[in-house]
Amino acid sequence: MAAHYLEFERPIADLEAKIEELSKLSETAGGGSGEELEALRARAQELRIEAYANLDAWQKTQVARHPDRPHFIDYVDALIEEFQELRGDRKFADDQAIMGGLGRFRGRPVVVMGHEKGRDTVTRVKHNFGYARPEGYRKAVRLFELAERFKLPVISFVDTPAAYPGMASEERGVAEAIARSTEKALMLEVPMVAVVTGEGGSGGALGIACGSRVLILEHAIYSVIPPEGANSILWRGARTPGEAAKAMKITAQDLVKLKIVDRIIPEPAGGAHSDPEAAMTAVGDAVEEELKALEGLSAQELKTQRAERFYAIGRNGIQ
Repeated sequence: MAAHYLEFERPIADLEAKIEELSKLSETAGGGSGEELEALRARAQELRIEAYANLDAWQKTQVARHPDRPHFIDYVDALIEEFQELRGDRKFADDQAIMGGLGRFRGRPVVVMGHEKGRDTVTRVKHNFGYARPEGYRKAVRLFELAERFKLPVISFVDTPAAYPGMASEERGVAEAIARSTEKALMLEVPMVAVVTGEGGSGGALGIACGSRVLILEHAIYSVIPPEGANSILWRGARTPGEAAKAMKITAQDLVKLKIVDRIIPEPAGGAHSDPEAAMTAVGDAVEEELKALEGLSAQELKTQRAERFYAIGRNGIQ
């Protein structure tokens, strides 16, 4: 499959095309270009490191939406053993935009859930491009209740543009479903670690993101509305999405300063999509550390910690 390059990665794309061409030529000619190829590969890596060290808010938004970033299914395959998916909200239907179930995380039994966007046309339609309907959040509540009943920690992976805004979603009470899921997450009597892995959008993200600890990948974003929507609604299209992204302070670095998230998980040079295995291992290590720090807290201490954490957001103002 051809690599997907973002606009700011164009110099890297051009150089890697040259590397591929030279590599094929070298194979045909019987070698002799090894040193030149190594030098070009080193230069491509330098360009990648330079580009990703200086991303602006809009470029980070593009990286967060990159189609090759690891998705929920990838994290489950990499980090969760004996995963058993649990489907349905026991009220209306099963929503595949939010998936979840039981499994073992590095030997520890857990409840895991997260948004899934899909990879190709068929799976994107199946998972509704990550736009969860009301039954997705009611399924999340069911999973939260299961975790409480069996005293299991919860791990959630957040990656959605928003909750599904269609008529059917409104008719079935999407706002109420998100509110119930958010409330249950906040009042959980077991540890919960949430990780924003790509695009954390609006209440659609918040419904499964109210953890004891909220982590975010280095180039992920977390916002009340996508930059395009903010530009359209707040400025009536008078600005660009890039200007809106900068003003909204949606990057991981901004969010840590505002105490909306607790910790940034570094990504490989070139973003999580450039080395998914390394990115998922880093996420696993961070989640394991946070769960170990939380495991000694009582149910009341967990609820108190979570309340203090979320009440503190915004108290210091925005610089």
